[in-house]
Amino acid sequence: MSKTRKYEFKWEDTVGADMKDARPNLGPSTRVEVYRLFQFTLRDILEQHYGADAADDLFREAGVVAGKAFFDKFLSSSKDVSSLAAAVQQSFHDLGIGIFRVENADAGGGHFIFTVDEDLDCSGLPDTSDVICVYDEGFIQGVLESFSGKGFSVKEIDCWCTGSRTCRFEAKAKAS
Repeated sequence: MSKTRKYEFKWEDTVGADMKDARPNLGPSTRVEVYRLFQFTLRDILEQHYGADAADDLFREAGVVAGKAFFDKFLSSSKDVSSLAAAVQQSFHDLGIGIFRVENADAGGGHFIFTVDEDLDCSGLPDTSDVICVYDEGFIQGVLESFSGKGFSVKEIDCWCTGSRTCRFEAKAKAS
């Protein structure tokens, strides 16, 4: 029995709606509180139904899908790691996602450290002793995999919510 998906993600059918028609008065922007309201209520329900680890896995998986779509839409003309980093930095700034920086890059070894200040997901939240930006882990993974054609593992190693006041991500290429 074949099951038709009701909400299969496609940029042009969701994110890429024509905002001039869709929101002629309000435009494409909204406030951080609205984004977090959606994100954290959805996360709460997923955690209640499936547990914290499964909720994290689902958010990370969604982040990978989003990162790949973001790469295709905004970053696909990047020719090398330097131009990719510059494009991510500019896109994050222009779209209000955060202030992206490359802290360490070993492209040949497939090892990177990235930071995101003023992260859309967590800056200003209380300390919880937990890194919480699993969606961002997936997002960065999706961007790197789309760019390189290689698998990556991305882990947040510092977070606003651990007192670091910046989010720091370590990305490692997976062995082929």
